[in-house]
Amino acid sequence: MKKLNLIIGKRQIILSSLVLILGIAVYLNWQFSVGDDGAISVMDVLGTGKTQTSSAQNYGEAELVSTPKINDYFTQARLDKKNSHDEATEGINKLLSSSEISSDQRANATAQVLKITEMNEQETSIENQVKAKGFEDCVAYVETDRVNVTVKAKDMNAQQASQIKDIIVSTTGVSASSIVITPIQ
Repeated sequence: MKKLNLIIGKRQIILSSLVLILGIAVYLNWQFSVGDDGAISVMDVLGTGKTQTSSAQNYGEAELVSTPKINDYFTQARLDKKNSHDEATEGINKLLSSSEISSDQRANATAQVLKITEMNEQETSIENQVKAKGFEDCVAYVETDRVNVTVKAKDMNAQQASQIKDIIVSTTGVSASSIVITPIQ
């Protein structure tokens, strides 16, 4: 019984760590994407504050390209979310491939894989339905008891927020009080 508690504890720690790392990555991305002209340079990230430009182009050299911070946010958020889900699934699959786990542990790990898959499908469904309502972009994070959605919108009124909440409640079954909608421009 002690071994079972140790394994479950390790998995919970790993999954919690992955969620924490994802949160930190999103926060750091948000912090670094804030700039005067809406773009961030490598020099700004490194802390020098000096941006070097060159008129000559050499093959193999990196070039700083200004892109809108919003598109970068949604692209990076999707990439971070995908990496987090892949790492969690990979960790559980490694556990499943181990010959030393019991049938109860195997059933629990399989249930976790199914839960992650279900949450991925819910996130994709929410994102697609919100975009179908006329929003340019959206990224959703579904957890067991809450949902966070970031929507690309200049101004969001109460009716639009209500539409998004209805989508989330019907897709996930999470209560409206556990939904956070963040509009960004």
